[in-house]
Amino acid sequence: MKQRIAIQGIRGSNHHQVAREYFGDDTDLVESMSFDFLVDRLLDKTADIGIMAIENSIAGSIIPNYALVYHNDLHIIGEHYLNIDHNLMVLKGQKIGDIEEVRSHPMALLQCKEFFRDYPHIKMVEDVDTAETAKRIQEQQLKHIAAIAPEVAANLYDLDIVAERIQTIKNNATRFIIVSTKNKVVPKDEINKASVRFVTDHKRGSLATILNVMSDCNLNLTKIQSLPIIETPWKYAFFVDVTFGGSEHFEKAKALLGIMSEDFKVLGEFKNARL
Repeated sequence: MKQRIAIQGIRGSNHHQVAREYFGDDTDLVESMSFDFLVDRLLDKTADIGIMAIENSIAGSIIPNYALVYHNDLHIIGEHYLNIDHNLMVLKGQKIGDIEEVRSHPMALLQCKEFFRDYPHIKMVEDVDTAETAKRIQEQQLKHIAAIAPEVAANLYDLDIVAERIQTIKNNATRFIIVSTKNKVVPKDEINKASVRFVTDHKRGSLATILNVMSDCNLNLTKIQSLPIIETPWKYAFFVDVTFGGSEHFEKAKALLGIMSEDFKVLGEFKNARL
């Protein structure tokens, strides 16, 4: 049976590209127009695995997704890094001079803002998704309208790319996490990265003490993100990613952090995609 992979957006989106690179083409895609709906597809077992963007090298962390993983008891079983290229695409036969309006996700528009300084006549309009806009242009045969979307969307929806890689900062990458309602699927001897969540008390130096413990256990901190605890004003949870050479280092750290912090939880143990 094919794996059912839930993605945010539709075919032709960056999430679709990650699904192809991580799992191959022999999967059933479950399209979801929001991350909340993606999680719902996992919980109601419409999908087996989900792909969620978690941070971008330009825009930073997608903070609500940390809360979605924690509050829905999801497990991070992998990660994938994707270089993000924004391409300007139109109906076949249209040229860049024919464009009156460009539509895309707000983040894509923001990341391509400098390109459109040379085309002041083109109106920039926020839309729900990059690939969905490309699909609509083809289905409705929208002339004078362009989409900013990945190359895969142009191929799927038979559009012409009139300008490639129009993002202002060319080195633009997004980290995606692979999530499931089931726990780790990676063999223990291959695990060299983990995501954890914990809460510290209000004593001076509490966070520093915990970070020192991680260092003493030979863990390398690669990410730390704080998130307010809504039920307790002015108290924060910390989401941390660490890498390590052997699982025994992480096992030791887990035992200590479980004692030293509040509400300690391992969100996932998986392979480091950057190696």
